[in-house]
Amino acid sequence: MSTTNTRRGFIKNTGALGLGLVTLPSLFNKESRNTPEAKKKIVCVGGHPDDPESGCGGTLAKLRHAGHEVTIIYLTTGEAGIPGKSHDEAAAIRKQEAINACKVLNAKPIFAGQIDGDSIVNNEWVSRIKQLIMDEKPDIVFTHWPLDSHKDHQSASLLTIQSWIQEPQQFSLYFFEVCIGEQTLIFHPTDYVDITDTQEQKKLAVYCHVSQDPPGIYECGHAAMEDFRGRELGVKAAEGFVRIVGKKESNVLIS
Repeated sequence: MSTTNTRRGFIKNTGALGLGLVTLPSLFNKESRNTPEAKKKIVCVGGHPDDPESGCGGTLAKLRHAGHEVTIIYLTTGEAGIPGKSHDEAAAIRKQEAINACKVLNAKPIFAGQIDGDSIVNNEWVSRIKQLIMDEKPDIVFTHWPLDSHKDHQSASLLTIQSWIQEPQQFSLYFFEVCIGEQTLIFHPTDYVDITDTQEQKKLAVYCHVSQDPPGIYECGHAAMEDFRGRELGVKAAEGFVRIVGKKESNVLIS
């Protein structure tokens, strides 16, 4: 057996398993997905419209196909994202694009109300985001990798991390990547999801964000990311994630 195949097998059998409350592979278990207790609630927190779709849209679509509920929380409405448009004009356009994308993914959109390019991390916003997340009663939450070059991505990540720190036994937390190398930095996945069957659905969701130049989004490394993560997993296309593990979920005993 080749080294590559051995590594792929190792990733399939261990790297995608995770630890703790709810793991990604358990959500796609064909034997249990149709039972009421197997239905889970998923929340994704993104900095702007198009971030959740481009970062983990294939996984969100796959989760919906498996019968789970998916909610996307957009920290901002992309107010600064359309040159020549006022903040109000851009927000209206980008909010509708996000709603359209959520229809493609069959997800529920929530808009947190922060301003694109002027995101805030403070105690008030930790409480607000935590409340939005906990109102959904999630089993798994996805958000940006905190080592990201975009301030709004960092804010979305840090607010979600603080929510998880305060409720570590309520949901499992996974980070996704966007525009690897340009925005998301030093990202090494612990978990992978095969999105071969939902890759085109993800692309349709991303292409709902007409104002954001969808071909440019894919040229920013997303097509290469799907291909490369797929190669790591040994499938056509995949998305990679980093899972954060708390003290109570770890196998390490801390005195």
